[in-house]
Amino acid sequence: MSEPRPYDTLLAKGEDRRQLIVTAAQRLLARNGWRNTTLAQIAKEVGVSPAGLLHHFESKEQLLHAVLDARDADDDAHADRSGDLIEQIERVAERFQRSPELLGMFAALQIENLDSNAPLHDRLLGRARASVEAVAEGIRRGQRAGRYRTDVDPALKAVEIMAFLRGMETSWLLDPSIPVTDVFRGYARSLTRQLAPDSEA
Repeated sequence: MSEPRPYDTLLAKGEDRRQLIVTAAQRLLARNGWRNTTLAQIAKEVGVSPAGLLHHFESKEQLLHAVLDARDADDDAHADRSGDLIEQIERVAERFQRSPELLGMFAALQIENLDSNAPLHDRLLGRARASVEAVAEGIRRGQRAGRYRTDVDPALKAVEIMAFLRGMETSWLLDPSIPVTDVFRGYARSLTRQLAPDSEA
């Protein structure tokens, strides 16, 4: 077996350092928000110089996007967007417990980027709209399969479902003693009743 080439070793170390920076940024952003988190603070958390951090990320905005990329990748890795929508919603509580720092970081960034001129506004708005559309498509898929009522407007119901998910994120971050597994199980049962073909609701 051949020895790794020096360049490959350096590349691997660089990727490791980059991941450490992203992870530290997630922690600090969840705690302080992006306005109160500096590149110098992130560099100190990782144990590198500010210049060393800038070797991996040329700007704070580039690092913020890398942090969101990591969050999106985590979501994509654990989501089954072609599966049953209600089963997926019931499992959201697992994400809360699996990655609370990602959850906190994302919530903080959303609040700080509500203004249309904020640096991450367009990306977060696009992500929010894509999430609503993914839920709406899950409802349409269930309607085509005969599992869900056809008189439910998928787009409107998807907005309601996403509002519940975002509200639960904030509530749980504020009070982690909330039994989120039970809450999501109950919400999934409620959706099953609302969307069942013979439902009158």
